[in-house]
Amino acid sequence: MDIVYKKLTENELDQIIEMRINQLTEEYTSEGKTVPENVDLKKSLMDFYTKNMAAGTYVSWLAFDGDKIVGTSGMSFAEKPPYFTCPTGRLGILSSMYTDPDYRRMGIATQLLDHVVKEAKDYGCGTIYITASNMGVKLYEAYGFKHNGNFMQYNF
Repeated sequence: MDIVYKKLTENELDQIIEMRINQLTEEYTSEGKTVPENVDLKKSLMDFYTKNMAAGTYVSWLAFDGDKIVGTSGMSFAEKPPYFTCPTGRLGILSSMYTDPDYRRMGIATQLLDHVVKEAKDYGCGTIYITASNMGVKLYEAYGFKHNGNFMQYNF
């Protein structure tokens, strides 16, 4: 098996949207949650990817086995006022890390993470954030991510 890594282009958006929805469904069900029935993410995801890829505020790397996408990653870029540990104020927000179940434990997620972390560094980010699923915590800890006990969220 020869895994090839490529940056996401508009040509793969339909496939990526399906994979993102599958990822979210797997995360929900693995945590014992019921997937909301009346939420259609396809249009919202297409709008997000198209707008943010064009603006340069979102990048994604993909893992291919032949023509099949077997892994995904994503990094959004944001800015906030600079602070001591992030003097640029630029932040990376890691998302969409997913590996096809038949391809797990082969180092694909780590390779994808290498690519998007480099993108964040090149963008000038001083920090990368992620809200990790239960399935992903071990990967991020092994990579060097640290838990931040101050992280909180407010949902509407």
